[in-house]
Amino acid sequence: MSCKQAGCAGLMLLAAVGSGCGDDPAPPPRHEVTINGRTWRVELAITPEERYRGLGGRASLAEDAGMLFVFPWTETQEFCMRDCLIPLDIAFIGADLRVVKTHTMAVEPNAYSYTGYRSVESAQYALEVPAGALARAAVKVGDRVEFSENIPLSAKE
Repeated sequence: MSCKQAGCAGLMLLAAVGSGCGDDPAPPPRHEVTINGRTWRVELAITPEERYRGLGGRASLAEDAGMLFVFPWTETQEFCMRDCLIPLDIAFIGADLRVVKTHTMAVEPNAYSYTGYRSVESAQYALEVPAGALARAAVKVGDRVEFSENIPLSAKE
């Protein structure tokens, strides 16, 4: 395609995009988790693939951001820091929306061994946030957790 044809195609595309009658796409839904009055905006990890990937490969995470892992059933959960580049806090949360265990998880020194961080008790959810965030919010076992209404109560597999 010549430059002249590309220019015409670009103008036609611009005209097509601009004719949306002012309809901007809706922003993605905002998912929030609150503990002790502290709220984090979270991405959801619901599918097995999303839960496996987690926050791996991220170079940073905003202080008010995190990821909520939603499981299809309640059982003892175990996490590791596979491919994680930043230290994280994790709060395991039971089906009754109470914190059952917390850990601060360090970046692994190599890709060949992983430390396991267990919920000890049955958990339906796990919240990952930047390291130190749970301590700053004084989160402890037994604390009540609140989810925004658009967070599913379980994953469907």
